[in-house]
This record gives sequence, C-alpha cells and structure tokens, in this order.
Amino acid sequence: MPNPSPFVATRLPLSRRRFLRGAGIALSLPFLESMLPTFARAASTSSPLAPTAKPRRMLAVCNNLGLLPDLFFPKGGVPDNTASPYLGLLREHRGDFSVFSGVSHPNVDGGHPADICFLTAAPHPGSSSFRNTVSLDQYMAERIGTLTRFPSLTLGVNTRTRSLSWTGTGVAIPPEDKAADVFKQLFLQGTPAQIEAQIQRLDTGRSILDTVAGQARELERGITARDRDRLDQYFTSVRDLESRLQASRGWERKPKPAVKAPVPVDPASPAAYMEKVKVMYDLARLAFETDSTRAITLMLDSVATPVLEIPDARITDGYHNLSHHGKSEDKRGQLKTIDELHMKLLAQLIADLKAVRETEDTLLDRTMVLYGSNFGDANQHVCTNMPTILAGGGFKHGRHLAFDPSRNYPLPNLFVSMLQRMGLEEDKFASSTGTMRGLELA
Repeated sequence: MPNPSPFVATRLPLSRRRFLRGAGIALSLPFLESMLPTFARAASTSSPLAPTAKPRRMLAVCNNLGLLPDLFFPKGGVPDNTASPYLGLLREHRGDFSVFSGVSHPNVDGGHPADICFLTAAPHPGSSSFRNTVSLDQYMAERIGTLTRFPSLTLGVNTRTRSLSWTGTGVAIPPEDKAADVFKQLFLQGTPAQIEAQIQRLDTGRSILDTVAGQARELERGITARDRDRLDQYFTSVRDLESRLQASRGWERKPKPAVKAPVPVDPASPAAYMEKVKVMYDLARLAFETDSTRAITLMLDSVATPVLEIPDARITDGYHNLSHHGKSEDKRGQLKTIDELHMKLLAQLIADLKAVRETEDTLLDRTMVLYGSNFGDANQHVCTNMPTILAGGGFKHGRHLAFDPSRNYPLPNLFVSMLQRMGLEEDKFASSTGTMRGLELA
C-alpha cells in the first residue's frame, strides 16, 4: 500500500483536521488519493479520445542529477543530434529523437527541490510557501485515464517519496519502486474472492468519501469566504474521486491482459541502480504494449543512490558526491561512465519500443519518451539549460533545437505540444507561451 504521508497537512490544514477528526477517519481521504494510480477506470465515450482511436502514450523520465553538459549538448547548434559524446551512443536511432538545448522552466530554481517540478513547472520549489501544481501526466490522466485500466503509473528508482506525479490540488502521488509489485497489479488476475473483496473496498471508499463530505458541509456555516472557496475546491475533489472510484469498479471483473514475460526480479541493493532502471524501462514497455495505461512517470533518484555497482568499472564515490565533482577529472571520469550507461539504457528502450508493432506503426511511433533532468549542471546546482530529449510519439525528429542559453526558451511549450499530440485540445500548460517552436508532426 502506498505511503500516504505526503498527503498529510498539504490541503486545508485547519478545516480538514476539524472535519476529518470528527469523522474519525483522519487518513481516509489522503489514502484514497494516494491509491488513485492503482485504481482502474472504465472506458468512456465522453473522453477527448474515442475508445477506438489509436492510442498515444507518454513516458517521462527524470534523472535528478542530470548529465555532464559539455558531453551531452551538440556543439554550435548543428542539427546533427549525434554531434556529442553522449548522443553518439544513440546514433542508431538518430532519426527517432530530438534534442533540446537552451530550455528550462521559468522561475523554477532551488537546486535539488526542483526535481518535483520537472513535469509541473511550478515556480520556486525551494521557497517556504511553495505549493506544487498538476503534473503533465496527471493532466493527461484526468482527461484520458478512463480509456485504460490504470489512468497512470508513477514509478521510481531508489525512492518511494520523490515523485514526478502531482494531482491538480498539489498532492504528491508516491512512486512505486518495486517493479514486481506493479507487474502483479498489471497482469496477475486475482481469485474471484479477491476480486469481490477489491470491489467491496472500492464501495467502502465511496462511503468514506460521503461521510467526510458530510462532515465538511457542517463547516460551511460561520466560516470565512476564503475557507468557503477552499471547501468548494474540496467538494469538487470529492466528486471527482467518487467518479473515479465508480469507474474503477467497472474494471475489476474484466480480465487482465496475458503476457509471456515473467514477473520481474527487483535488484535488492540500491547500488544496483542501472539494473533497477532497466527493469522499470521493461515494465513501462509492457504496460504500453498491453495498453494498460497511457501515462507513466519514472523518477530516477540519483541523489539517494550510494556507490554504484557497475561491472568492469571503477566507481569509488556516491552518485551525489560525483555530481559535485568540482572539475576533478577523476570524478568526472566516473560520472561519465554512469552517464554513458544512462544513454545506453535509453537507446535500448528506444530499440525495444521500435521492435513492437501496432498495426502499421511501431510502439515508439505512438509513444512519446521524454528524458531529461531538473539540473542543467548539478555541479553548480543550476536549473537552466536542462538536458532534454524527446523520442518517438509521431514527431519529426533527427534535429537539435537550440535556443538561447542565456535567455532560455520555456520547456513547458514542449508539454503543450505533447498534450496536443495526445489528442487534447490544449494551448496552455503551466508557464508555457505556446507550442514548441521547431517541433513538427511526422
């Protein structure tokens, strides 16, 4: 069961405590919200995408220590995306991805805390008054999540707290870091008794929401206008949760997809970081291949990773310490080894997605793979010039889109283009100013 703690004391701190304590179920609403990624939704013809339409998907990956920028970015704006040591490792797929330089999230600063804003672009994450906003994947899930059993998947490597996925009310969805557990949820059918028990739990969830909402309505008398606005937001959230729970109920008796792949084996040690990344990439591919979900996020928590175990490589210090290399050639050399492995795993993921056919397309043709970092340079805690790759998804690729490294172009513009590629008629997301200039549909 996901840890509900990130949901405590983030919304309506005074009035929520009052009515939840009165209801005697102080953690019920946070628990239900944190479970949303694993709740299924029934197909709906009212979705922006028709159930019979060809599915489009997104996998967003954030490596929260970034990459050595001088080895990642192409030189001189040359539109040859293999013109750097790291991108050269993707040369086999040069026509399948675009690389962006000179991009960042406006006003997103604060160093390490910026990783949770990778898909939200909420400003000033290091400030004491910071409140996150909806993430790109959850924005998609709210609109097309009814088309799949799972509206979204929130995954992590070496973390169960640092999340890329945030609800519309600024609540973190804790990531799942055990691929085997997610695999079982995706593909292993429960017994009839287990299925009925889950349906009962969903029904119980709805009754809890009814109780909590009833307690909340008692607060409407004698409260301030500001608190009334907050309660209105809460009631809207409750109604949305109720509809999601009802949709979840519809999926419980539908058979799960059958796959030939065995249950993945999760490496036991956090030091087996690269193996963990590979397992999560394989899981994401399977989830998309079976159309179990259409939005997946993956936080690679490099900050929390110890000295990596890499065969035939000399790694002597923790990942975080290596990122603060102070221009030490020894540390940079070790970091280069790690970065290269990231690029090789990304290349394998692209190859695996290309190998799966969906009628006349490949799975990559219909899957946007966003890979990047909140850090442009972790050594200096710089959150500008974010290294960003977009692969697949039905765009024209094979290009380096170079923007001003001093006055960065807004990365949220890319998010608007991705939303539109998903079939959503959106022209704004976070601090965007339009769609991504220079990025064209295939």
